[in-house]
Amino acid sequence: MRDLDDERAYAERCREALRRMVAGARENVVIGEDTWGDRYTAERLGFYLKTLARDLGEEGDNPPFFGLIAYGADAGEHGGQTYYLGRRHISDAIGRPPMVIDWRAPVSTAFYQASGTDPRGIETRRRFGWSANALTSFEDEHLAAGDTSAGSDLVRREIERARVGPMRDIVATIQPEQDEVVRTDLEVSVCVQGAPGTGKTAVGLHRAAYLLYAHRSRLQRSGVLVLGPNRAFLHYISAVLPTLGEVDVEQTTIEELLSIRTSSTDEQEAAAVKHDARMAAVLRNAVYARIGRPDDALVVPDGSYKWRVNRHEFDAIVSDARADVTTYLTGRERVIARIVASLQRQAEARGQNCNGVWLRRMARAATPAVDAVWPNVKADEILAELVSDRELLADAARDVLSPDEQAAIAWPRARKPKSARWTPADAVLLDEVSALLHRGPTYGHVIVDEAQDLSPMQCRAIARRSEHGSITVLGDLAQGTTPWAARTWTDQLSHLGKAEAEVIALTTGYRVPAAVVELANLLLVSLPVDVPETVSFRADGRLRITRADDLRSAAVDAVRAALKEEGSIGVIAADTEVDSLADVLRVDGIETTPPDGDGRVAMVPASLAKGLEYDHVIAVEPATIIEAEPRGLNRLYVILTRAVSRLDVLHCRDLPSQLKGTRA
Repeated sequence: MRDLDDERAYAERCREALRRMVAGARENVVIGEDTWGDRYTAERLGFYLKTLARDLGEEGDNPPFFGLIAYGADAGEHGGQTYYLGRRHISDAIGRPPMVIDWRAPVSTAFYQASGTDPRGIETRRRFGWSANALTSFEDEHLAAGDTSAGSDLVRREIERARVGPMRDIVATIQPEQDEVVRTDLEVSVCVQGAPGTGKTAVGLHRAAYLLYAHRSRLQRSGVLVLGPNRAFLHYISAVLPTLGEVDVEQTTIEELLSIRTSSTDEQEAAAVKHDARMAAVLRNAVYARIGRPDDALVVPDGSYKWRVNRHEFDAIVSDARADVTTYLTGRERVIARIVASLQRQAEARGQNCNGVWLRRMARAATPAVDAVWPNVKADEILAELVSDRELLADAARDVLSPDEQAAIAWPRARKPKSARWTPADAVLLDEVSALLHRGPTYGHVIVDEAQDLSPMQCRAIARRSEHGSITVLGDLAQGTTPWAARTWTDQLSHLGKAEAEVIALTTGYRVPAAVVELANLLLVSLPVDVPETVSFRADGRLRITRADDLRSAAVDAVRAALKEEGSIGVIAADTEVDSLADVLRVDGIETTPPDGDGRVAMVPASLAKGLEYDHVIAVEPATIIEAEPRGLNRLYVILTRAVSRLDVLHCRDLPSQLKGTRA
């Protein structure tokens, strides 16, 4: 095995090889512009070469490798081999063994899964320690000798390293239970019930990178979608996939995915009804109630002839199309096509040549009669009419919604679609109606984070986009804060169209220290969900609970103290208190940024804290946070577990009963 100087020299050789790979990829892009071939082939080649050059160029100065595995002589096909593992494949020449193997390659699995009790043929597993871009140390585990030491110091130091800026990848520290989820096959949908700090978000992103590596050609066609709870969260995770060599992944929120411009908000009662799964039946009733029955035969003039589809046949065509329809507009087109086919049979019986021009003319001529029976409609027209007309709404919601629920979602006065002030809940309903009218795009794989907060109707919108693909569901039932947050994964997975997905529980918190976990666990018994307690991987961390008569002054003092230590700082308070706290800090010379900013001190409204992490969290007035919303206790659980090193809890009012008696 190499010593530290030899490893440093090898690292430099790897960097030089990567530089040559980047230069070669860029040169090939230039050559590819003049490649002979048909237009499509040239375009696809150019796209591939430019993507390769971009991906390699974005590698930057990341360490070229983070570990190696050395196999024993009797390890079968890998006998006597040593493999370096990194974030991407590095090779110094075509036809020669790679200098570094991509962490996603099959042989890399053993690095994460092997142990002293199950060495998998590996004699030595080496982990490397880096400071910035300098190799500073390594650590060996002699697995063939039955090394069962209690974890790696390098792994522990990496996990406990201070957090500054966006989320980092965990490729060097993936644990066996996390690796099993990451490498789950593309055809399999999984649900990860992840306690705070268990790395569920990182696991989901690494699964995206793994699937793109293992099924690139398929997923480049169908796409991978990552859905996060808000823009601040997406900013936080934005650097992970590019670091892993994957940039062609769509990352967005459910609101942006629906792409409906909203300009209003619902009352709580209206939003609760609109997000309820029963609305799917109401909307379906409203759409298909527009289909009628023909009153007369359909007559189409054609020169000196008149072709006729009698009323009985016309009615049968409409009934048959409705019986086997997949979407409303597909059924309508099917009615027109069958009517034209009937006319064609009549014309051909008279010896007429029915070319394409004639068929299109007949379709246009038959359309007005079809419009009267099966009208052409748009999603916004249907929804606007439904909630503007109480009689229409009552008919569509009969035996589905109560009169009070109907009244909650009805508009006080009629509006046209163009003048409608749509709400976020309306956007979900419009998407449902659009799906009833015509099929939309789907993805090969969808990753949904904070999935416990999705409403049944939002789940249906995601299910439609993953109908022909698989899904990775990430969340924690204990962190459910929306009025419609899931109480069980069974119901949520059913709404997502993946009732068969396996639920995997991650309970070891790698990012949240024991002192913080123990405090947060006190809240679990009062939450209306059944989840296992978190067990911290870490023995470090600090918790301080302070009662203060002047909370603003105490917050300034807490931030001042936190600035003397390393890492990011998040000041989290009830939404109504954020601006005044930011003003007080500014007067004292402390500038803050919003959650998606890049400053040292972030001022975080409680409603946006989910999914974020800070080295030092200052949680201000738990009682106010709890009172701010119906699931305030869940929100407090979220806030307490944002701290990955130190937690200050500041309060003037009494602590919640679940935390009373806590000493720190």
